[in-house]
Amino acid sequence: MPPIPKQPALPPRPDGAPFLAWLRAPRPDVPVGIWRLGHRPRPETEPESVPGRQLIGGALLAALMAWFAWSLLYNGYLGRWWLLPLILITPDSWRYGQAGPVVTVLVYYGYYALIIGGLLFAAGKLGRWADVWRRYGAPRAGRERAGAPVVVPEPGEDPARWPQLRAVAPAAADRLTAEALAGLMRDVDHARITRAWQAVRSGRRSPEKFTQAVVTAGARSCAHPSGARDLPVRTAHHDLLTGQVRVGTAADHPKNPNTYRQAGIALDPALLGTSVLALGPSGSGKTRRVLRPLAEAMCMQALTGQAAVVVVGAAGADLGPAGAYDVIVRLGHPDSVHDLDLYGGSGDPDEAAAILAEALAGDLEGDGVTHRAGVVLSRLLAPHHALYGRFPSVPELRHLLDAGAPLETLRADLVAAGHDQMVRDLDAARRHLVPGGLGEVLADRVALLDRPAFARFFDPTGDRVFSLRALDHPVRVRIELPDRGHIAAGLILSRLILAQFTAFAAARTDRSLFACLVLDSAGGVITPDAVRGIQQLRSAHAGLVLALRTLEDVPPSQRTPLLGAMGCRIALAGITPWDGQLLAEAWGTEWIETTDVTDRQIIAESAGGRAWHAVRRAITGKYVTARAVTVRQVERQRWSASELAHAVPPGHAVLSLSSVEGERTSPLLVDLRT
Repeated sequence: MPPIPKQPALPPRPDGAPFLAWLRAPRPDVPVGIWRLGHRPRPETEPESVPGRQLIGGALLAALMAWFAWSLLYNGYLGRWWLLPLILITPDSWRYGQAGPVVTVLVYYGYYALIIGGLLFAAGKLGRWADVWRRYGAPRAGRERAGAPVVVPEPGEDPARWPQLRAVAPAAADRLTAEALAGLMRDVDHARITRAWQAVRSGRRSPEKFTQAVVTAGARSCAHPSGARDLPVRTAHHDLLTGQVRVGTAADHPKNPNTYRQAGIALDPALLGTSVLALGPSGSGKTRRVLRPLAEAMCMQALTGQAAVVVVGAAGADLGPAGAYDVIVRLGHPDSVHDLDLYGGSGDPDEAAAILAEALAGDLEGDGVTHRAGVVLSRLLAPHHALYGRFPSVPELRHLLDAGAPLETLRADLVAAGHDQMVRDLDAARRHLVPGGLGEVLADRVALLDRPAFARFFDPTGDRVFSLRALDHPVRVRIELPDRGHIAAGLILSRLILAQFTAFAAARTDRSLFACLVLDSAGGVITPDAVRGIQQLRSAHAGLVLALRTLEDVPPSQRTPLLGAMGCRIALAGITPWDGQLLAEAWGTEWIETTDVTDRQIIAESAGGRAWHAVRRAITGKYVTARAVTVRQVERQRWSASELAHAVPPGHAVLSLSSVEGERTSPLLVDLRT
């Protein structure tokens, strides 16, 4: 892997108040998918809601009744019985002015205040004044309290003083505490050093070297290989203590559970480990509101030594600035600094052939086509590797698949070198390299990569080649696919990257880093082997983020398996009804309570009754009816195809989340703009 360039350090902040407030903020235990930072839990069931017009009208009516009752009492229209307690408990001199006018005024008006207070208390209970305050007054009060200072915890529990580290290495804890209080530490520094301390506790890092590094460099210690301590720009809200990135706010919608309404919705590696599918048409916000926050979060976690991320998309896609990545591979661009290894850095011909076959023939119809393509490629790669110690370049591979003179030259060299087994493999591959056979199809696909735009790329012996085997390092990689003139080549390369990622992420021996692949515009990439590879990522501490414009870009036989393999599904506004139908089936049904109201005409039996009914009909224009209410439990889809296609507002999405531990959420309507 090419070396990661160093990045300049950011200047320190003038004080540590923002960092300390973030570090000491409460993070309660919440259901899966809720933004924990500063969250205020809601009850599981919402109290019966009264319409606002009815609530305010009732409050005003109760106040009016209290005023009317006091007016009747004060003016004597209801008698003087309500003054009886005052007469019984006070001397006559107090009431008739013999004790002075001040005492008399205080006695009478004090008693009046008690009566008025009782009337107001009764009116407040009847008019639900407390509900009016909670609905219309409490939010404003809450906003006024939002700026209140954060309570500083006890020194033994203050995370800014590193209590766990202090018990083992007090000198290192003192250095980090001083820099945190002085404003020299950021959230990325805290998460990175915490990660290094966890490595010390697990025995993967020397305690002495860790302590010496912290005492020497403070918040700059245990740095990322690039030297970066933050991203050039952040567009989303991140909480590195919990690993969450906020993607929106759950709407106050009847279909959302009450515990999620108006709560922040966030994703973390525990959710990304089940893989994410973002489905929506162009312009719906897949890249800007879903993929970029997730790519940004993975880049930040890579800076803390907790993740490795590969972001794949077209040139110019809004997936973050170039400064947010360590390695940028611009395929087909003459100014690209790095190259992509076509064989993934593999030294096994069979493994390299299987991955390359998935890229070249994974989308071909027919049983076992990809396997047969892998066999053909293996019988070509193995002899070439045995003779020359390397795999063929793209032009060499194309010539071998064309079964021309280079194939005969390779066979002659193998015979001369005494590689009898490789000669037999080459002869077996020759039987497939006939006109109209599988070899011709593979040669045509390889020819798409043997173009002048890719002349500087896919060199297996180059020193600027990047391989996805680097996923055991906290690397941040951006791969730009070719421009529009090479759409078919871009699909092949997308399948190649996906195949290499699923293979190498599952084959890692050290899975302490979370490996993530973010793939924008994944149409034409999903194959049966790709779906099987996605299903293996959950147990490999890895995850995939896919963006699709429509499920029509996926072969019909793979649409249902793809939805089953993706634990987190995001349907943005504007999807088609047939895409909504597949999602509605994937999200299933639930039991709900429905109320049916029917009106039955009442037929009067007496003459007086019939006359009265005639009068009512003449006045109202309707027959006299009796209303019958039926309440029953019915099973209905959580979100129907029509609702997903037509009822999701712009800037919103319906998403369901699933964690690697098996926790799930029902489909939630989320505002992605907040």
